[in-house]
Amino acid sequence: MSERWQGKRWWLLGCGMFLLILIFFISVGTGNASISPIQVIRTLFGNGSAADQFILYDLRLPRILVVILAGASLAISGGILQSITRNPLADPGILGINSGAALMVVLILVVSNTQPLAFAYYLPIVALIGGLGSAFLIYLLAVKAGEGVSPLKMVLIGIGIASAGSGGSYIFASTLHRNQYDFFAKWMAGNIWGDDWPFVWALLPWVLILIPATLWRANKMNILQLHEQVSIGLGLAVERERRILTLFAAALASAAISVTGVISFLGLIAPHIARRLAGPRHQSFLPLTAILGSSILLLADTIGRVAVEPDGIPTGIVLALIGAPYFMYLLRKN
Repeated sequence: MSERWQGKRWWLLGCGMFLLILIFFISVGTGNASISPIQVIRTLFGNGSAADQFILYDLRLPRILVVILAGASLAISGGILQSITRNPLADPGILGINSGAALMVVLILVVSNTQPLAFAYYLPIVALIGGLGSAFLIYLLAVKAGEGVSPLKMVLIGIGIASAGSGGSYIFASTLHRNQYDFFAKWMAGNIWGDDWPFVWALLPWVLILIPATLWRANKMNILQLHEQVSIGLGLAVERERRILTLFAAALASAAISVTGVISFLGLIAPHIARRLAGPRHQSFLPLTAILGSSILLLADTIGRVAVEPDGIPTGIVLALIGAPYFMYLLRKN
């Protein structure tokens, strides 16, 4: 990579980090009780008042960190899926991973017949099983003996599984008790429910392990963008890489939506913007994708949290208002 592109890459990452930090201070300072940036900095260094410490550490910081981690996970998941399917319209929601996770959540609610908060801390595992199950089913149906997996088939089958999973979720949800259905409806709308410190620690290992592992395979993802026969000729085990990367994408998306609820379009928007800014090389656009994913989701959450008092608007709805027009623009363009 030339020095010019290296310089542009670091400049874009720096601008992205500045944007994320700016949105962080806006988010942490807005709400029923406002905190100025100076108060936030003083509190972070242990010099804030008791009230500021309570607002920052007990109310806002855990939620913001969950949103940042989930945003990076969903964005990288979308970037992976767009690369392995060679389709700029692919994302975890469109390919059925989100609906698989949702179906498992509602099935557990039906079978357990208990209060949602009673299994709050193992819900991420349940969603992960559903998301991985969808990814496995997509791969199984898209593979053809002797030919491997067709990227186009993965997209089409994923859309079908997404529709089937969503319909099945609502059929089972119709049998839930009132409070269980309220929880499920908010979760499907993208209401950030895992906003306490245990959810930060539950999500952090997925981000710290899978995102670096994805970045480490960036050069292999570059080769995957070439014609299949060319990729094989360069010595890449194409099917093996697709399986591994599909697993990474499903795990990142499922872990994220288990604590944020179903978030659509983020995995579509963030990689596409990052690729247009930083170019097609995965070493350049994937780190920017993670930063943009965190920034976009945090901005949507902040808008939703303060737009309507006291309950706010679910983050997934705010993001859908942005993402749906962008998706139609991409659909028309591509």
